[in-house]
Amino acid sequence: MSYTLGQLAEKVGGVVKGDSNLVIDRLGTLEKGTKNELSFLANPKYQSQLAETNAGAVLVKNEELAIDLDHAIIVANPYLAFAQLSHLFVPLKESWLSVHPSAVVADDVQLGNNVVIGPNAVIDSGVIIGDDCVIGANTVVSRGCSLGRATRLYPNVTFYHDVSVGADCIFHSGCIVGADGFGFAPNNGEWEKIDQLGSVVIGDRVEIGSSTTIDRGAIENTQIGHGVKIDNQVQIAHNVVIGDNTAIAAGAAIAGSARIGASCTISGCVGIAGHITITDHVHITAMSMVSKSIPEAGSYSSGMGMEPTPKWRRSVARFRRIDNMAKQITTLEQKINKLSEKVDV
Repeated sequence: MSYTLGQLAEKVGGVVKGDSNLVIDRLGTLEKGTKNELSFLANPKYQSQLAETNAGAVLVKNEELAIDLDHAIIVANPYLAFAQLSHLFVPLKESWLSVHPSAVVADDVQLGNNVVIGPNAVIDSGVIIGDDCVIGANTVVSRGCSLGRATRLYPNVTFYHDVSVGADCIFHSGCIVGADGFGFAPNNGEWEKIDQLGSVVIGDRVEIGSSTTIDRGAIENTQIGHGVKIDNQVQIAHNVVIGDNTAIAAGAAIAGSARIGASCTISGCVGIAGHITITDHVHITAMSMVSKSIPEAGSYSSGMGMEPTPKWRRSVARFRRIDNMAKQITTLEQKINKLSEKVDV
């Protein structure tokens, strides 16, 4: 998988500085790049590495940054260009074609063209698999599921029954889609299980990280919109609705029936309470607890930032006194108002 610098520039709408026939074999970093690798500069704090890099060429955003480079591609958004070019250098991911002999595929499964099914995979009755899908080794696709065109399931993915997935999706190893939601009714000190009768519906171009769980709905479906990106070890509870192009980082947990809008970003380890609504274009910073609805777009945070332990302990002690301090301030205000009234008289 080799390309000339000119070919790569054409694919991202960039302009070549230097030899357009320079051969690029792979992508690399500024720090460790070699003469046949293409790197990129997106973060200004790494600009000092441009003068020392051994990368054959670098994606930069203007001619000024390219001055000290023999070879470069000048493009408006180097990070986006790097992402687009990364698709050209993906290595071969499996060594078998078609359906592996050890896979178990029900007689009535509908397989599209060019489908790959890995060793020991299990495809249950009524499943529909679109063209160009890849099902990894040991993966289970349960009864009645449907997968859109060119969707990839890496090894050890589990789909429970009746899950519906769009086209061009990626599910990484260990993720579970369609498990029962956490539904129980109290019954004289015990718990009566509520069977989860809905399913999970996922749009196109969705990517789900390793060990993430998306629970099925209790009655209605859990819904994941088009273009959503979910990191590793995220919990999506039953009946959650996530709007198009929202991104959720690792360790986040979203409780049942929460509704998250489109184009939101949920940072790592965020907790979102159930039955609340978050509007479009909301950014929530890491380790925040969202306990009520967010009706306006913007950035939101909660919790305390890291401090040296002695200072943190003093801050916590003061925080615990806030209620008493508020009462004292109210009392002082009342006294001041009374004194002001006497002076005015």
